[in-house]
Amino acid sequence: MKGTLHLRKPVLVNGKQIQELAYDTDEITATLFSQADARKRMAAGGKNVSIIPAAEFDFSLHLYLGFAAIIAVNAQCDFADMERISGQDLLDVMRIGRNFMLRSEDSPQSSFDAPYEIIAEPSTPASSTLETDG
Repeated sequence: MKGTLHLRKPVLVNGKQIQELAYDTDEITATLFSQADARKRMAAGGKNVSIIPAAEFDFSLHLYLGFAAIIAVNAQCDFADMERISGQDLLDVMRIGRNFMLRSEDSPQSSFDAPYEIIAEPSTPASSTLETDG
């Protein structure tokens, strides 16, 4: 999913006030995904939490994945730049990451979502003669 994030409050990137940021979740690489997860943990103070939420409900991860979608198509930006975004703009970035994690209804069906066949009958008939000790 690609689009443009229109910031309510501009963010400073390389000495310039930026009001709009392009993003593309299809450009999130394994490295960016891992960096997003690591930055999320650092932002939380590096606390080693015993309960790790499922990724679908990890709102901080969604935020950092939104940052990753922006960084993927804006070479001049990094996570430190994105962490200066504030207020309602953070919620918009989080939605980008959440939509990446939770496939939306209008996105194409993946091969994992394709219908599969359930076989009700065994493919080879059961033997009709069973020997019993009697």
